[in-house]
Amino acid sequence: MLARGPFCVATVALCLLAAAACATLPDTDALIARHAGQTARFENARGPLSAEKSAAILAELKRKSGDIDILEKQIALEQAIVGSPLILGNKVTLLQDGPATYAAMFAAIRAARDHINLESYIIDDDETGRQFANLLLEQQSRGTQVNVIYDSFGAVNTPKAFFDRLTAGGIEVLEYNPINPLKAKAAWQINNRDHRKLLVVDGRVAFIGGINISSVYSSGSVVRRTRKVPGDKAGWRDTHFQIEGPVVGELQRLFVETWTKQKGKPLAPKDYFPALKTQGKDIVRAIGSTPDDAYSLIYLTLVSAIGNAERQVYLTHAYFVPDPQLLKSLIDAAARGVDVKLILPSKSDSDTVFHAGRAYYSALLAAGIKIYERRGAVLHSKTALIDGVWSCVGSSNLDWRSFLDNDEINAVIIGREFAQQMQAMFASDLANSDAIDQESWEQRSPLLHFKEWWGSLLQRLL
Repeated sequence: MLARGPFCVATVALCLLAAAACATLPDTDALIARHAGQTARFENARGPLSAEKSAAILAELKRKSGDIDILEKQIALEQAIVGSPLILGNKVTLLQDGPATYAAMFAAIRAARDHINLESYIIDDDETGRQFANLLLEQQSRGTQVNVIYDSFGAVNTPKAFFDRLTAGGIEVLEYNPINPLKAKAAWQINNRDHRKLLVVDGRVAFIGGINISSVYSSGSVVRRTRKVPGDKAGWRDTHFQIEGPVVGELQRLFVETWTKQKGKPLAPKDYFPALKTQGKDIVRAIGSTPDDAYSLIYLTLVSAIGNAERQVYLTHAYFVPDPQLLKSLIDAAARGVDVKLILPSKSDSDTVFHAGRAYYSALLAAGIKIYERRGAVLHSKTALIDGVWSCVGSSNLDWRSFLDNDEINAVIIGREFAQQMQAMFASDLANSDAIDQESWEQRSPLLHFKEWWGSLLQRLL
């Protein structure tokens, strides 16, 4: 629960409704048309590349990818929409589930020598949360500056004493948009949440994705906090990236912007933006979205990528409550012969979100879109793979809240080599999923119909 007691719950709900009514999604067709027609440009560790070098890189990408048109169109369009560069020379490591992700994070934290910046929607006071706390306190005691941002709603079940211990150890801790308006340093915006999961170590290595800091991830995808999940013995299936290379500077910039926007104490003088060298061959764009933007950069990027798809759209998402434009982009893609596959949860920590998403199954199935539900785990991944060359992982869900109310962070990776890893991961999830048959789906019980209807009524708040 976000608040305790019937009065508090009702008050918060009314505030959320009022805030939600003010925000709307952009006209994607108009914005995409406005930004179309630019030339794709790239950067590396030394800065922007010339038009000639950019054209040569694009030509090589297209040669390796079978001359798929999405590359040139989408790269240029994203560049115009997002503003952040597409950066060469990175090494991206795909991390699946909590154990692998936490092991990589712990190794990076132990190796830190200058600073550690951690931003997480949820930081639980459990075994995993205390492992992080102990390690961060140890590094702070050695002179490595640690700065932590946590979301007030996301950590509502975490005792104040947990964060007080971090502060007492010298760690700078910032509560994002406190539920209590008297504690707010910036403008109090109850509906705005920091849903990002970002760790930056020494300005040189970063982690982003869907994994919070919580013991629900400790078993991998073999239960969320205090909420009871159907089949709560199941592990959690999630995806994260470890990134090294020049694009880490963009991710660091997003952390610093959030810290500044929330009026945190001036950051201790450290080398937050060191000179970064080439670490690999991956081409990456970092995308951050906040409600302060004119529109969600992540939302428009995804809708445009689906609109440019020629062969495949493979989405794996934990919370799927599409708005009309996203729904139309998926249906239109299927109509022009694109193979559209969705892997969605078979169980969720939010029953209302789960059924709100299922309300769209009939329309999607009728359009020829294939839907699968992941069994044996609580699906929490947020990934996209388009035409075998465009990959995306991050914190953003496919729902109204992520696109309108949350701070989110995603990364786009361009190229077939990395996409092959994404393809293998998608195939593995597909093998552990059950296909939704249209004929059988239409025979579902009246109770499920009612739950879908009820979820649809509340979808703007989910």
